[in-house]
Amino acid sequence: MNVNVARAALSGSLLLLLLASVAHSQNAPPPVTVAKPIVRDVVDDDEFIGRFAPVEQVTVRSRIGGYLQEIHFADGAIVKQGDLLFVIDQRPYMTAFNEASSALEVAKSTLTYADAQFKRAQTLSQNGSQSISILDDRRREWISAQANVRGAQAALDRASLDLDYTKIAAPISGRVDRHLISPGNLVQADSSVLTTIVTLDPIDFYFDVDERRLLNFQETAKKRGVDLQASGGDVNVSVRIGNNSNREFKGKLNFAENHVDDESGTMRIRARFPNSDLTLQPGLFGRISVEASNTYSAVLIPDEAIGTNQNERIVYTVDGDGTIKTKAVRTGPRLYGYRVIRAGLDGSETIVVNGLMRVRPGGKVTPKMTELPQSAPTVEAAQ
Repeated sequence: MNVNVARAALSGSLLLLLLASVAHSQNAPPPVTVAKPIVRDVVDDDEFIGRFAPVEQVTVRSRIGGYLQEIHFADGAIVKQGDLLFVIDQRPYMTAFNEASSALEVAKSTLTYADAQFKRAQTLSQNGSQSISILDDRRREWISAQANVRGAQAALDRASLDLDYTKIAAPISGRVDRHLISPGNLVQADSSVLTTIVTLDPIDFYFDVDERRLLNFQETAKKRGVDLQASGGDVNVSVRIGNNSNREFKGKLNFAENHVDDESGTMRIRARFPNSDLTLQPGLFGRISVEASNTYSAVLIPDEAIGTNQNERIVYTVDGDGTIKTKAVRTGPRLYGYRVIRAGLDGSETIVVNGLMRVRPGGKVTPKMTELPQSAPTVEAAQ
């Protein structure tokens, strides 16, 4: 009997201890993760949508007419300036060249004869054996023969040029498109498009900037002592394409149009990017980030640490005794994976970065300190 009583007493004591522990845990301040904001030098960025375009683009046409005879490139290949692309049937132009060459020989022979006759007439006229009128005729024949030689030489040069034009070479280095005319088809001079070539390295990116942000860019460039419209200034930019948002391509602004469009109220700006691996292609859309300020010291915090109170953005701070307070903040752009705080924090505060649903102003929390990295990992990087 005593044993049963002892067991019952022990069970009751354990139950009381368990209930006391549960009650204590329920009354304990909720745990939250806290950290110090990041304070570092930053440069504000603005983001725009634009499209890549080649620095140079050439539509290849033939300067002469004729039937296409040969193609000397693979569709879509990389070609160098001067590489042979097409050959027009050369036979008609070779015949014209030979005719012009023969005509030049005849003209030169006639000039040789006219020159000899003119010199003989000069000699005879000096000793009175020949009249002045005959000397004038010989001079006219000699001058005419000289003109005929020049005309025949010009005809030969033209025939030689046409013969050279039967071989169509790449005017620039770059990637060639497919051939648009097959061998055996008639090519019209200066009309028929044979193919196109675009340069790929470097490559340009065009985007439109509204008036407000354009003035900001110009002010930033002016502080650096450069002219934005003359050379783009020393303004760094980066671009991301498609879903590959982890990889940034670095470049610089190098041109801005000389006026703001009346209808859209925007100015078109160009940036140039190195493209040695030929990843960037003309026509691709991209998101470009442009430096919109000079370097300044900024306070950065995670977006998850920012709450709302009606129309205000707030941050929860933790005192030394675990008391929660709120601070209204003014936010800026997102940089390095964090949100820039324009006003409201100076970087010395301890803020709640995880567990905002468990805090209330004036309440107590159990803070767990963590340290934020200088650059937060992006969602894509985490995947």
